[in-house]
Amino acid sequence: MNSNGLVIFGGIIAVVAVVALIVFIVNRYRKCPSDKILVIWGALLGGGGERSSKCIHGGGAFVWPLVQDYAYMSLTPLTINISLSGALSKQNIRINVPSSFTVQISPDDDIMGNAADCLLNQTSDAIEDMARNIILGQLRLTVASLTIEEINGDRENFQETIRTNVEPELKKIGLKLINVNITDITDEADYIESIGKKAASEASNKAKVDVAIQDKLGSIGESEARRERDIQVANNNAEAQKGIKKAEANQRCYVAEQESQAIKGENEAKQAMALSNAELRVIEAEAFRKAEVANREAEVEIQKAQYAAEKQRLNAAEIAQQEIDKQKLIIEAEAEAEKARQLARGEADAVLFKYKAEAEGQQALLEAKAEGYRRLVQSAGEDVGAASTLLMIEKLQEIVSLQTEAIRNIKIDKVTVWDHGDSNGDGKTSTADFLSGMVKSLPPLHDVAKMAGLELPQYLGSVKGKGPAPSATKAE
Repeated sequence: MNSNGLVIFGGIIAVVAVVALIVFIVNRYRKCPSDKILVIWGALLGGGGERSSKCIHGGGAFVWPLVQDYAYMSLTPLTINISLSGALSKQNIRINVPSSFTVQISPDDDIMGNAADCLLNQTSDAIEDMARNIILGQLRLTVASLTIEEINGDRENFQETIRTNVEPELKKIGLKLINVNITDITDEADYIESIGKKAASEASNKAKVDVAIQDKLGSIGESEARRERDIQVANNNAEAQKGIKKAEANQRCYVAEQESQAIKGENEAKQAMALSNAELRVIEAEAFRKAEVANREAEVEIQKAQYAAEKQRLNAAEIAQQEIDKQKLIIEAEAEAEKARQLARGEADAVLFKYKAEAEGQQALLEAKAEGYRRLVQSAGEDVGAASTLLMIEKLQEIVSLQTEAIRNIKIDKVTVWDHGDSNGDGKTSTADFLSGMVKSLPPLHDVAKMAGLELPQYLGSVKGKGPAPSATKAE
């Protein structure tokens, strides 16, 4: 083989070697797509041995044969459904927090190494299970640190708290938290439902109040518009009537002046009457306008009063009922007191009337006696002693009757007198003395009169001295 052949052969070998080198380089250069991470591990890596692998996202790298190897990790997001049930809140109320988390292997430079260490060559199911366990633990801790109101009232803050607690734990294994979605939160004690009902009730009441306020404003505006319309119509009608009356009056004046000067006064009177009628109608229109304005204003005030009364009734129905009961008791007590006063007044009037009648009767009796005594004294010639004697004479019969009654009422069952007929020299026996003494035991009529302060005339007789009396041997 000559030199030319050697050169050609050497050139061919060189070309083949270059081509083989290019093919080798091409085959060992690995490019990384945007949805994956290229992980290269083996010798000559790390520049200090901090990492056991080299992670590349985007671009490419040369992988040395024999001393290096490579693999890809997918960046496709994973959706993990978490059905957390019976988790204790800060108030020790068990709640259910169904949620979904979207995670992926993080492409950040400081986290890709964690993914290469923990997740390389792991299946999607294995990665999902690992992430689920981490999320469940952190979700329970998050729920335990919050109250029901904080969890249910501010979902955005709740999700942010979950992200704050879950994301650092996921980064430790190279995962990134993309999204947190809380679907519906319930609790075993229906506490959240009660809060919702309360909020709904408050919103409904607020809406009713807003509607009532708007209705009130609408009614007021409508009333004002109607009032302005009525005022304007009344003014226009008054102006029109005034113009018509004025034109008619002017026409009548003109015709009257043309017809005859003789009836000028009559036409002037008619003109004055027409003007008076026009003014009267203007006054009537103004009065009607004022009346309508007053009616509209009264309607507005009535609506305001109704609104205030309804509001007060809703806010103080129980207080009003108590006040009604109180007023009822007061009225009943006043009625009982008035009844007692009327009865007492009636009884007092009856007693007063009785005593007054008795006093008037006594007064009339005394006045009649005084008048009788006065006339008796006059008939006796103003001789009081004679008048007293006459009065005593009228009472003698009663006095004697009283003495007789006194003797008659003495019950003597049996009187036995033993008389031997002896006398004491005066001709009287013992029996006669007994009877005479018994009669003398009664006061004489003159003595009775003297006890009354009267002196009876002598013609009424006197008590005689003792004289003989027939004797009796036995009296029963």
